Amino acid sequence: MSYLLIVESPAKAKTIKKYLGKDYKVVASMGHVRDLPKSQIGIDVEHDFAPKYIPIRGKGDVIKNLKKEAKGVKKVYLATDPDREGEAISWHLANLLNIDEHDPVRVTFNEITKAAVKAGVKQPRVIDLDLVDAQQARRILDRLVGYEISPFLWRKVKKGISAGRVQSVATRLIVDREEEIGAFKPQEYWSIDALTEKQGVKTPILSKFYGDENKKLELKNGEQTEEIMAQLKGADYSVKSVKKGVKRRQPFPPFITSTLQQDASRKLGYASKRTMQIAQELYEGVEIQGHGLVGLITYMRTDSLRISNEAVEDVRGYIRQKYGDNYCPAKPRVYKSKNSAQDAHEAIRPTSIEFDPESIKKNLSRDQLRLYKLIWDRFVASQMEAQVLDTVSADILAKNASSGHGYIFRTSGYTVRFAGFTALYEESRDEKDEETAPKALPELAEGDALKLVELKPEQHFTQPPARFNEATLIKALEENGIGRPSTYAPTIATILNREYVIKDGKSFKPTQLGIVTTKLMKELFSDIVSIEFTAKMERQLDEIEEGKKDWVTTVREFYEPFEASMKNAEEKLAGEYIKIPDEETDEICEYCGRRMVIKSGKYGKFMACPGYPECKNTKPIVVDTGAKCPKCGGRILQKYSKNNNKYYGCENNPTCDFMTWYEPTKENCPICGSVLLKKTGWKKIKLCSKEGCSYNTQPQPESAKPAEKTDAGEKSNG
Repeated sequence: MSYLLIVESPAKAKTIKKYLGKDYKVVASMGHVRDLPKSQIGIDVEHDFAPKYIPIRGKGDVIKNLKKEAKGVKKVYLATDPDREGEAISWHLANLLNIDEHDPVRVTFNEITKAAVKAGVKQPRVIDLDLVDAQQARRILDRLVGYEISPFLWRKVKKGISAGRVQSVATRLIVDREEEIGAFKPQEYWSIDALTEKQGVKTPILSKFYGDENKKLELKNGEQTEEIMAQLKGADYSVKSVKKGVKRRQPFPPFITSTLQQDASRKLGYASKRTMQIAQELYEGVEIQGHGLVGLITYMRTDSLRISNEAVEDVRGYIRQKYGDNYCPAKPRVYKSKNSAQDAHEAIRPTSIEFDPESIKKNLSRDQLRLYKLIWDRFVASQMEAQVLDTVSADILAKNASSGHGYIFRTSGYTVRFAGFTALYEESRDEKDEETAPKALPELAEGDALKLVELKPEQHFTQPPARFNEATLIKALEENGIGRPSTYAPTIATILNREYVIKDGKSFKPTQLGIVTTKLMKELFSDIVSIEFTAKMERQLDEIEEGKKDWVTTVREFYEPFEASMKNAEEKLAGEYIKIPDEETDEICEYCGRRMVIKSGKYGKFMACPGYPECKNTKPIVVDTGAKCPKCGGRILQKYSKNNNKYYGCENNPTCDFMTWYEPTKENCPICGSVLLKKTGWKKIKLCSKEGCSYNTQPQPESAKPAEKTDAGEKSNG
């Protein structure tokens, strides 16, 4: 008689079957098999919030097949994913298949490799009911919020919208940031750059105004700057002081879910949902020539930085062989997880050092290869030696002999003495409005005379905080304790699908629907959109998982004040309906002179006159970029996809198929004359819009990477 092992996906089943052989049948449940009913709340509030689980619609054939496969086997093993959700799926399967939940049938492994799978099967355990309770508590809390607030919002705001514990807080973060931007008042300030030269040395020295000889000075307006400029133009320049040092930059830890999503967003331009889909493929198994199906990475939903001793020894051996002994530290690096980390799994890493990206690139899709290489590089680099920098900083004195005024300019730079981990990997950073490139400074000594080449005063204005993008939103959710690794991607997908926010380029911008709904939630359901309250709920769910808290008590403590808020909201808005303001455009109606607004219809968004029904003027939404199509010469227009993502396409579509995600500039290609496109990110470059143009193969300057002010290892969890 054979054994039956149940997993979630067919791809995972196929990989595991190869490792276990003919004595095992491996089948897939296709995810969850039971859930709360969609047509009703499905929770008995009067009887300890008892949930009513039913088979998921459309899963009848799957359940029937699972029951058939379970008959006549020696034993059924449940090998769903090693997290709360996977534990709950195993518990539901045990209930459906009449398996005693106290029987040791639960099989877990952090990676889908032969050794890990066989070890897991040899050491089955009982289903962890604390994990199940934690998942069940989350599901019930989310159902109570969704099924009680959502119908209220349908009646008061707009039919079809929804509320949720995590999605409402994520939307609030974006709305609050937009309010900060709207309330921001720019402050004027000035800077002065001095370009000087040392006699006989070609390398110029660029330094920035710091202050006078006694203190730092803030340049607040043009008049003050002009007064100082008058003194500087007649001054003698010399080196006042030089400081030299050595700085060690430590490598970053291997990825956890949040940092993988952030770096994949910055470096690869992947949405978090796409990142997790590709990671799932790499985890479940890819066909590798000569090896069959291979699980290439460890479990990708994790907040732990722990790495197995075996994996550490393997990668240290690889580093010595590939880069040399001087790139491998004397002792393995150990990274400490955050206190809130569940530490159920390892960090995200390759399952085997044997499969380096270059050797298996022919077996992977483009997306799989790019993400796998990102994971590989980060993991290997995490065990490499620090980067060593020779740093130098200098104060330059500008002394006006006639007036006696002395002013200080400062400059700094570094040279790389030893590349260390940066020979393989450099973490990307969020875009900044201003970045200063590290400079190669000539040899300087105190008292060296310098010649002034140029003084450059410049007016600036303080900038509002930047809108969130995927990377910074995930970082904010993680730092505030909102959600867990498995929730970031679906939360972002939900608020986009519900049109609470849209993407403006790579940034999130709230819609009027998102603004109105958030305002209403803050007034009536302050706890639901409270960052502190939501983070507290996450900690309580963790305590349920750890067996420290009872799930029924936790739900009751939440529900009683929540029910009071619901009653208050119904009474406060009895008979009222909140209108969502139309989004105004700059387009003027040519018939009545009103400013046109954006409406949504059966075929998407369009512009309409707000004077309807007196004025029935409508127009398609068209934003002319002023650029010409490289294929047919038509206008390149700004457009929006079905998911409200901005892109640029030819006005002659579908006759002309030109489209791009990159914003057209006002510059033309120096080689072919087509419009240049602006690609932003860690590396800011310009691309020619004409396919095949040799301009795109020419080296592009990297965006500036300033010297770090703090040790990289100290902020590695960000």
